[in-house]
Amino acid sequence: MQKQNEEEEKNIDGKQKKSSVVIRIPSYQEVVESSQAKSTPPSLFLPSQSFSQAFASVKSSEFYAPPPPPPQSRETAQSDAPSSTSTPSPAAAASSTKLPASQVSQASQNRNSILVSHRQKGNPLLKHIRNVRWAFADIVCDYMLGQSSCALYLSLRYHLLHPDYLYYRIRELQKNFKLRVVLCHVDVEDVIKPLLEVTKTALLHDCTLLCAWSLEECGRYLETIKVYENKPADIIQGQMDSDYLSRYDMLTRLMLSPLAQHLGLFLTLWVHLWKI
Repeated sequence: MQKQNEEEEKNIDGKQKKSSVVIRIPSYQEVVESSQAKSTPPSLFLPSQSFSQAFASVKSSEFYAPPPPPPQSRETAQSDAPSSTSTPSPAAAASSTKLPASQVSQASQNRNSILVSHRQKGNPLLKHIRNVRWAFADIVCDYMLGQSSCALYLSLRYHLLHPDYLYYRIRELQKNFKLRVVLCHVDVEDVIKPLLEVTKTALLHDCTLLCAWSLEECGRYLETIKVYENKPADIIQGQMDSDYLSRYDMLTRLMLSPLAQHLGLFLTLWVHLWKI
């Protein structure tokens, strides 16, 4: 009995000890203070602030070689040289940034010449462009005749072999040119069907169709378009004298031309009725 009583007392004492355990919850201020007091652990990777600092060790290695100095022209060397008497003016600084004379002359020649695509190499048409300069260039069209005008060369014989060629070439132009000329070389005898297909394609895609029956005529068309690039439209307009007789003659021609047409129609109709 005594042993049982002692065991019961021990169990009661153990329960009392367990029940006396108090869990303490820290306050918000204590948590903030403890987090500020602790220092962040040192990181293994410390990134440098700049690119030069990161690769500074490369310069001290045996594999590093300094880059060669950039070449300087005579004009820039003279403009950069310190002058004891005067400071460099803004005009001298602007002259040092000008393009070389060779590049300027080449750009002016390209403006006054027909730019030919590399696709046209070997085309006998180039031999007949004599009155205007031309030069090869990387362009989308076959012939660039100005800043907003171009031309595509098409042979009817080639069109019969590749009927979709013209459509894909026009689609490559997109809307980069205002004047888009399709220069068609008629080099077949039966021209009705192929010329009808070329005309439809040109009209549907807002292109101007020019037909030529020889390579000389094709070259002449290209030269004329290039020569008249910057000229006004009234240069091909008919000129009329300012005196009274010339104006009266022009008015009478305009008034009599419909009358002559009506008389001609009446005579042909009368002849047909008389035969019946």
